[in-house]
Amino acid sequence: MRKNKPPLGTGRLERLRAEARAAGLKLTHQRLEILHEIACAEDHPDAETVFRAVRRRVPTVSLDTVYRTLWKLRDLGLVTTLGPRRDSVRFDANLDRHHHYVCERCGMVRDFESEELNELRVPDAVRRMGSVEEAHVEVRGTCAGCRAKRTATRNDPRTKARRTR
Repeated sequence: MRKNKPPLGTGRLERLRAEARAAGLKLTHQRLEILHEIACAEDHPDAETVFRAVRRRVPTVSLDTVYRTLWKLRDLGLVTTLGPRRDSVRFDANLDRHHHYVCERCGMVRDFESEELNELRVPDAVRRMGSVEEAHVEVRGTCAGCRAKRTATRNDPRTKARRTR
């Protein structure tokens, strides 16, 4: 006898709801529909795909609401992003084997080379999904320039005065 499995994403949806609520995010009907859509998706949809799916159920939802909600969820650490930063596609004319460093704050992208990363083996589980034409590593963080600006802002007496009010 086969047990009925819970609908795909049920556990994710409950976790998203609980963590969003704990973070102080107001869970409006539109946001709940967006949470539902992203939690149940296996294909890592982009904002426009989420928008089209939610709009079938909630015709009044706007694309802006979907974008703002998804980026808020990302800022809260409840979802991650794949591919290009925000909604801009980046083009790279460097056809030599290399990897990328991406600043999460300013969007700066820089190439770097690494023999160690070039030697990484693509797991068999990935190969079973389909052929692998190329693999590269994208390292994300906060660049030295943005870190320096943040440190300068923290040390600015005017900023300290605003924080103590």
